[in-house]
Order: sequence, then structure tokens, then C-alpha cells
Amino acid sequence: MSPQEVRSFLDEGARTAALATVDADGAPHVVPVWFVRDGDDLVITTMSSSVKARNMAHSPRVALTVDEERMPLSFVTVRGTATLITNPSDLLAWTTRMAHRYVPDDAEEVGRRNAAIDDMIVRIRLEKVVGIADLAE
Repeated sequence: MSPQEVRSFLDEGARTAALATVDADGAPHVVPVWFVRDGDDLVITTMSSSVKARNMAHSPRVALTVDEERMPLSFVTVRGTATLITNPSDLLAWTTRMAHRYVPDDAEEVGRRNAAIDDMIVRIRLEKVVGIADLAE
């Protein structure tokens, strides 16, 4: 995929990402996350007490993949560095923006609920990106 095709793929629909982090002992941890793209960053929100947040605080290098489960199969993988921002003033704006992507009919309510649970924004810089379209037809 071209850089523009990657951006379009990441922005399309309500695809979740599988985020991979590494714990202090070197064990991998993978979890699905909601995300939105903001320029050359992917943005997620989380609780600072979550495993993924603790792992990223220890080691900010992450990987994630976003895939299309329908034929023809396509995917984007990303390696990058996470920047953690605790208790940001714009948390509600981010949780609501994500909710608009994943649950548009209840976005305001879900955004408020997630802002009450999460206390951290994570910005993942897209440092190495691979996108493959039409893997199988």
C-alpha cells in the first residue's frame, strides 16, 4: 500500500487494532484497542493502571496490526514509540472522537463513560509501517 492507502485503511470503518507491548520480564502482551489516527500518530486511551499502560511506561516501543477480515484480506502493521500523557485536559474530546468511530449512535454517552474510566492518552508515532492489500482474493 502507498502511504495514502495506509492512512485511508487505518481511518476506514470501525477496525480495532491489536496492540503488542512487552512487560518488564520481556513477555509479550497483546490486546485489542480502539484508535484514531491523528497525522502520523495513532491515538488510544487507557487506564494508567492497565497492563498495556504499565508496559509502555517501562518500554515505549510497541507494535500493532489492523486487519480487514473480509475478502480480499488486507492489513497494516505498525512499529512505533508510545508517548503517554496522564490526565490530559482533552481526554473527553479523544474518548468521544473514538466513540464516534466505533459506536456513532451512542458516541457522546460512550465518550463520557470512557473518559470516566480512562485517565491516559497514548500517542503512537508511526515509525515503520507495512500495508498489504488484497492478500487473498
